[in-house]
Amino acid sequence: MTGTAIISALAIWAAGWFVNARIATSSVAETRWARLLVPAIFGLTLLIMWELLVRLLEVSPVILPPPTAIASRFAGEIPILWADFVQTIIKGAMTGYILGALAAFGVAILADRSDFLTRGILPVGGFMAALPIVGTAPIFVKWLGSDWESKAAVVGVMVFFPILVNTVAGLRDTTSMQRDLMRTYGAGYWSTLLKLRLPAAMPFIFNGLKIATTLALIGAIVAEFFGSPTVGMGFRISTSVGQLALDMVWAEIVVAALAGSAFYGLMAWIEGRVTFWHPSQRK
Repeated sequence: MTGTAIISALAIWAAGWFVNARIATSSVAETRWARLLVPAIFGLTLLIMWELLVRLLEVSPVILPPPTAIASRFAGEIPILWADFVQTIIKGAMTGYILGALAAFGVAILADRSDFLTRGILPVGGFMAALPIVGTAPIFVKWLGSDWESKAAVVGVMVFFPILVNTVAGLRDTTSMQRDLMRTYGAGYWSTLLKLRLPAAMPFIFNGLKIATTLALIGAIVAEFFGSPTVGMGFRISTSVGQLALDMVWAEIVVAALAGSAFYGLMAWIEGRVTFWHPSQRK
């Protein structure tokens, strides 16, 4: 049975490889549908191999449930998954992300006007970024309670430093000739900031915002392991593992993956509209 499973999996992989290779070398390789079809075929190939190997090798669902069982659990638990999504992603992750980003922007502007603040804040920010979430999350839960407010605080701390560093670096990404030209036109600090330095910093700022999207989701989910009401993705994952309901755990992972991809894609889409002039966005 093991040999049959391995041979079948290799055959499916070879078939997927062949189809993708043909598409990639065809005359339509650069079309939009081809760029979407290639990763879709790759993902479908992996799912079929996963299903086949789990079924043929008779792997216990406690160890690794098949994709069909995960999909069935996902479809049957949509109300619970939606409530967990709202609690963890909307309330915890998004609130903390917005507050952390606003704080980082404000501190970056202050640091930009003072070398003293720049030299003092960045090392402190690096220290904060190095703090383990397993150490800070219980502290915020004690301070702010077990509801979403403490999770938002954890997320805010996690996203603060990468956005701050990228914003400060972006605000300095202008040449002396550009700054001299603005002074020649009589522009003050705020005019130079709004018309020259802030637009030039946008690629850096969005780089920090995109990095922070994944940190926000991780922070909100992990923080729920240390205290949460009876709702939330972290709470559901920890309790489902204790109940050996691994299909529910994987269903929550699917929700987190979809939310993270959508969040990152949204930021990338906004970046493309805001920094359309930048060489990285030109087609």
